[in-house]
Amino acid sequence: MTDVTPLILLTRPLADAKAFAALLVGMGLSAEVEISPIVEIVPTETEIDLFDLSGVIFSSRNAVAAVPGHDLPAWCVGEATAAAAQAKGWRAVAADGDADSLYARVLADAPQGPLLHIRGEVARGDLAGRLTKAGIETRDAVVYRQEPRLLSERAKRALLREKPVIVPLFSPRAAVQFASQGPYSAPLHVVVMSTAVRQALGDFPVETFVLAEKKEANAMANAVAGLLNAE
Repeated sequence: MTDVTPLILLTRPLADAKAFAALLVGMGLSAEVEISPIVEIVPTETEIDLFDLSGVIFSSRNAVAAVPGHDLPAWCVGEATAAAAQAKGWRAVAADGDADSLYARVLADAPQGPLLHIRGEVARGDLAGRLTKAGIETRDAVVYRQEPRLLSERAKRALLREKPVIVPLFSPRAAVQFASQGPYSAPLHVVVMSTAVRQALGDFPVETFVLAEKKEANAMANAVAGLLNAE
């Protein structure tokens, strides 16, 4: 990509950013990493009643972290969320990383219901409504909200230098928030988890776009590694 090793800027919520940074280190990547969350996860303190449920649905690791563990079945959006749920005792299964695949996985398994979709304040796809219409009674419980935050001064300075910056973006909302705090003068190489994330950036100027092969953290990390290893 360049003779200068890029900085990797992680803008996910703090726990997710630290986990992704650890994943990069585990892959042997030695590039400088700057963590500057542009979203903070704030619990809503919602009480969860599992009394009559046949299972739950988690569309993020933040949702898993916000509630106590249990031994009920848990349908999870992807492998990382499923691993977090399993660690807390849930009988977790993983979909392929987005709301549509999660919906399809629940339909294929055909639980009797009722189910509870444990989620953040902002969610894509109206999963509970779609499943209920399909005959699987599903309710919602909002257990956290995502509050926007400004980039740190260190991150801003990095984005205004000539050194290239790799920015992995995991959601359309994150893409919009990142672009809204620009413009930036550093050469930007953006890794996106989906075409929806790419579309959310619109015509925001970047040097390179890379689409991850799968909607999961490992695939995003592989894409970052590919950029670092590019000649």
